[in-house]
Amino acid sequence: MARIVMKFGGTSVADIDKIRNVAQHVKREVDAGHQVAVVVSAMSGKTNELVSWARQAAPIHDAREYDTIVSSGEQVTAGLLAIVLQSIGIDARSWLGWQIQVTTDSAHGAARIENIDGEQIVERFIIGQVAVIAGFQGIGPGNRIATLGRGGSDTSAVAIAAAVKADRCDIYTDVDGVYTTDPRIEPKASRLIKVSFEEMLEMASLGAKVLQVRSVEMAMVNNVRLFVRSSFEDPLAINQNRFTGTLICSEEEILEKQVVTGIAYTMDEAQISLRRVPDVPGVSAAIFGPMADNHINVDMIVQSISEDGSRTDMTFTLPDGDVEKAMAVLDDARNEIGYEIIQSEKGLVKVSVIGIGMRSHAGVASTAFTALAAKGINIRAITTSEIKFSVLIDADYSELAVRTLHQKYGLDSK
Repeated sequence: MARIVMKFGGTSVADIDKIRNVAQHVKREVDAGHQVAVVVSAMSGKTNELVSWARQAAPIHDAREYDTIVSSGEQVTAGLLAIVLQSIGIDARSWLGWQIQVTTDSAHGAARIENIDGEQIVERFIIGQVAVIAGFQGIGPGNRIATLGRGGSDTSAVAIAAAVKADRCDIYTDVDGVYTTDPRIEPKASRLIKVSFEEMLEMASLGAKVLQVRSVEMAMVNNVRLFVRSSFEDPLAINQNRFTGTLICSEEEILEKQVVTGIAYTMDEAQISLRRVPDVPGVSAAIFGPMADNHINVDMIVQSISEDGSRTDMTFTLPDGDVEKAMAVLDDARNEIGYEIIQSEKGLVKVSVIGIGMRSHAGVASTAFTALAAKGINIRAITTSEIKFSVLIDADYSELAVRTLHQKYGLDSK
């Protein structure tokens, strides 16, 4: 017998028929003798509708009331799934975030979980009842509902799995696992059997949309094993002893570590260059301090110092939607920074190569640089870390770059 938290996303519960399908997945695990809790998202499209209503009511509104509105989508799904489970003979009861005391901070709309009282859920396990929990929400200061931000149901599920010491947290979505790259770009992409927490965290932050970054981070900190699988598989056809999906786990569980696990990419990147900046102590703080104060995320940073050491060129990347805001911030700080010219360019893409095997293998990055050069792809910037490196290129070459690197590292043949 295992203790399992099952999480179902919006596409998995999009209508009553799909909710009935979800109920069969839950029933399969219950019939196998497992203790089961379920975390659900709002029906596909419902949160967007609720957000639209809030904005129509008043473009600028109280964030606490906004959370009251948008959290209702998960409440509906939880109640519907509990009813369907009861109709097929499964003892089930729906629970909202405040009922099981998912306590959060006061950042309404993007709250962070501070604590979960898992005892009430464990009590449901003991009596053989399935707890169907509304994801994406908790209770903040002043006993107000607080939501966790988009994709927050993943975070809810992982936090609950940690609180009840679950053996596994199954994330059901519309794909059957994590792939070596986006199958829409490279049809030869293959499903990964196991991925380390660190690799998945890099992949999620670099463009892979299967899991939300915060949920992977929480799983890694609490060592909650995640299993990504499709809710659209026939629940009755799944072999109990052979799962279809991808297990995200600690590095120690992966016996054969691949040098490269996957290729990720992030579209809609832009770069800003500051030319002939005085190379003096504090100049970086003068540039990036105001950016941070205005919540502008900066990624790749490249610095070129003049021959005499008196001047430097500073180039960095950011989401292209933040370019105008960043340019205005830097214009305000021009006297303090002292740059002579500022330039910006959109239409770029960041392609990243990820793999825990890079720790023990040399020359992985140079292989990519050679392969891209052979295809005539110019690299504008490079960043590296222990288990990944990223290159910035023109967006027109994004698909060619992904396919080239996928083939070069032997991922086509997996």
